[in-house]
Amino acid sequence: MPTQHVTRLAPSPTGALHLGNARTFIINWALARQQGWRIVLRIEDLDGPRIKTDADRQAIHILTWLGLDWDEGPHYQRHDLSRYHHALQTLSDAKQIYPCQCTRKEVAAAQSAPHGDEHELRYPGTCKTASPPDWSLDTAADHTAWRVITPDEPIIFDDLFMGQQSSNPQQIVGDFIVVAKGGLPSYQLAVVVDDAAQGVTQIVRGDDLVRSTPRQLLLYRLLGLPPLPQYTHLPLVLGPDGRRLAKRHGDTRLTAFRDHGVRAERVIGLLARWSGITDEHIEMSAHEFRNAFDLTKLPPHPITYTEQDQAWLTS
Repeated sequence: MPTQHVTRLAPSPTGALHLGNARTFIINWALARQQGWRIVLRIEDLDGPRIKTDADRQAIHILTWLGLDWDEGPHYQRHDLSRYHHALQTLSDAKQIYPCQCTRKEVAAAQSAPHGDEHELRYPGTCKTASPPDWSLDTAADHTAWRVITPDEPIIFDDLFMGQQSSNPQQIVGDFIVVAKGGLPSYQLAVVVDDAAQGVTQIVRGDDLVRSTPRQLLLYRLLGLPPLPQYTHLPLVLGPDGRRLAKRHGDTRLTAFRDHGVRAERVIGLLARWSGITDEHIEMSAHEFRNAFDLTKLPPHPITYTEQDQAWLTS
């Protein structure tokens, strides 16, 4: 009997879900329900300083309001940190990580310009050569981060929507962090460990994360974790200024639309228009979206949220 495919809806409770999040989630959900994938709901709550009170409960309510469902969860990352500690120990035993006490300011000062996106700097390897040969996890202090030794080579993968992708993480971000100062695992490590533990085989997410994929595939390899998932990266929803949809573009929170009496079907109708299902502004249920969605008809370019979209939602 063939193994059932598994995907996950993984909101982070760092703020309210907005229209761009909703488009990615409903496409993920529609693909899963069309193709018989099992859906796991995971709350990615490791980004300590940015976690907002009750944002997890709010995200679950909004997903339900839209008409999305899942087969398992919600699972919270913070409820069990042991699997991340085990993964870190595996990397440590293989001498694939090293301690780092550099600050972001020090990393910036060691290079002439940022690499990666606006939030990422390429780490020049300062602490790799400075680390004593007898370091261990037991001797590291709480103010120490851990970086994985990243080979200087391209990592290639096939994306279901974008086609073949190739990227060299060493050239983009260098040896990247797997555990932050304070002991919490980084996004890159946590998502790999969780996806492997939950049997995730299909990952559908925004293409702002496409350059994270080679880092995650490297961690799969170093940790010896099956299965390697199939990735589908989707174009983002942008504001009129061409930047990723965010607070600077006004209030696009789904809770704000719901609380002002906007029907979920009207929101989904807009998402359908952005997803190649229709050229018109119409209302649509999640069930109708699922039946009509075709990944091959999804626009290959980013979507711009316009004043006309806003006016239709609130009319």
